[in-house]
Amino acid sequence: MKLVICEKNISARNIAYILSGGNVKNIRIGKTPVYEFKKDDEIWNVIGLRGHIISLDYPSKFKWWKEDNLKELINEEPCRIVSEKDIAFSLKNLVNNNPDVIIATDYDREGELIGVEAINLIKGYNDIKKIKRAKFSSITNFEISNAFNNLNEVDYNLSYAGESRQEIDLAWGAVLTRFISLVSNKTGKDFLSIGRVQSPTLALLVEKEKEIIKFTPKTFWKINAKLKKDELFDSTHIEGQFWDEDKVKKIFDRIKDKKEAIIKKVDKKTNIEYPPSPFNTTSFLQAVSYLRIPTSKAMIIAEELYISGVISYPRTDNTVYPNSLNIEGILKKLSESRFSKESNEVIQNRRQYPTRGKKKTTDHPPIHPVSVPTKRLTVDQETIYELICRRFLATLSKDAISETVDVSLDISGEKFKASGYRLIESNWKSIYNYFKEKRKPIPELKEGEILNVIKIIFKKDQTKPPQRYTEGSLITTMEKLLLGTKSTRSEVISKLYSRKYITKSPLSPTPIAIAVIDAMQDCDVVKPEMTARLEQDMNLIAENKKTLEDTVKESRDMLTNVILTLEKNKVKIKTNINNANLEQNIYGKCPKCGKDLIEILSRNKKRFIGCTGYPNCTNTYPLPQKGGISKTDRICESCKTPIIRVISKGKKPWNMCLDMKCESKK
Repeated sequence: MKLVICEKNISARNIAYILSGGNVKNIRIGKTPVYEFKKDDEIWNVIGLRGHIISLDYPSKFKWWKEDNLKELINEEPCRIVSEKDIAFSLKNLVNNNPDVIIATDYDREGELIGVEAINLIKGYNDIKKIKRAKFSSITNFEISNAFNNLNEVDYNLSYAGESRQEIDLAWGAVLTRFISLVSNKTGKDFLSIGRVQSPTLALLVEKEKEIIKFTPKTFWKINAKLKKDELFDSTHIEGQFWDEDKVKKIFDRIKDKKEAIIKKVDKKTNIEYPPSPFNTTSFLQAVSYLRIPTSKAMIIAEELYISGVISYPRTDNTVYPNSLNIEGILKKLSESRFSKESNEVIQNRRQYPTRGKKKTTDHPPIHPVSVPTKRLTVDQETIYELICRRFLATLSKDAISETVDVSLDISGEKFKASGYRLIESNWKSIYNYFKEKRKPIPELKEGEILNVIKIIFKKDQTKPPQRYTEGSLITTMEKLLLGTKSTRSEVISKLYSRKYITKSPLSPTPIAIAVIDAMQDCDVVKPEMTARLEQDMNLIAENKKTLEDTVKESRDMLTNVILTLEKNKVKIKTNINNANLEQNIYGKCPKCGKDLIEILSRNKKRFIGCTGYPNCTNTYPLPQKGGISKTDRICESCKTPIIRVISKGKKPWNMCLDMKCESKK
């Protein structure tokens, strides 16, 4: 008998279907689905887990949060608890026949750890004759058949690296969260979550926000000329931004009524525009952020597409296609799909070698399509699948060829410049059509030509503050600083949002987030260097160059020093967080007395908005009892109450004023 252990039930079902050629029997052992078939005169059982079936936690004596046992908690060995008892029951029954075990979880640290957890559990039930590992990057007939015909050994070093992350993140999260929450008296459901990767990531957002707050705009002036030859186009004074108002006004007053511009020079240049490199997880999430899909949601969708067998494994650092990748086979499949036009275009006019990025790894190929969906996809799934298909096709397409033109002009002795852009051969740009070209073509111009000046424009403007991070740009920065992994970065951002540390669109920290980071400013936990060092140590574990035990011990020593630093600033931390919490809870001014309106929780745990002028002012407003509430800093024109934003699961966010009887409600 052979027992195949997969990460999830849907993976188990699809893998069993492929291995059995569709001749599979669905049975249940306890509450767990198991897929049984006969192959080569041997019974095969395929079971799906629910991710981790073993969870880490601390002994019951640490159940109650107390400040005086935090140092003890740092060095406490966590307990391993069977969190999925029904699956454990099923595994126990399946190993009674002493089967050969094949681990078929996702091939990365997390997947290897999940597989090893299952191995360690079933070793307690029965001896195992043989343990093997099936490595694959997509759930397709070819990949699965090839993986099971060429089984490997379980990579215990890879699982140790995943286990070290579990232990380290548990300790840092538990100790720091308890310390900050206890010091600021914010326990219960309003506790303040702090983590090893979460904190330096939040610090990046806080630092950016402080740059924006400190930014002082500078006024500048520009002179633009609208010119015409067959069609209108724009030109700009050669100086660009003028910082001296008197100087720019004198120039403008002298030329504002001029009607002719003389072309002094025309420079044309032909450009080769290379296609983008293949998608790894980071570049995929960066592209997704421009589509206005949250990165955490995009990863869930990509995982669904992978399990259903239409794309490759979406968690990869690789940006170089392996020589073994069957590109011709994929193109043939896509040529029979809704991408037939683009695929046939690539087949007939393909570049000699696919593009390649800077990172090359051997665990998984870059993200690419492997098949065409046989079932109807959701709108979001279709959007993600199309993005991956178009990126893949673009990496195989020829370079785009464009022409740029730089023109020097003279208007009554003042130098102006104009530039134009024209696409000669679109090639990959017509397939990967997510770039919006802002540059425009200009008419054909020659030296010595005289053009009509339609209008000269004098414009006043100001310098702009630094831009806030998008989810995509934040993930790219996290990767550069070695904060988290390809698998965890989007989850970290999602957690910051769920903890009300940041607001989305754009990503900006809330007052409580700024206070928390300020409170920890003097310790290493908000600095990326310390987190990056631990990430590098985990990589060394995976490479068998360092042990799990040594890495965990170093982490505990670091955490001890962090707590010692924080304890010296307890009073400051408490004051900063409590002040920020008060500020964050203010939704606006009371229209009756002018005092602050704040969110309040009643004795029966109902939330509402009340006036801080109580008992002199008893003005209150009910709130929706489900979903998230955030302020908008806007006031309703009809009732003069603050407008809030309501975010409910499964619904689009909406805005509403506080007065339920307001005319706007009609």
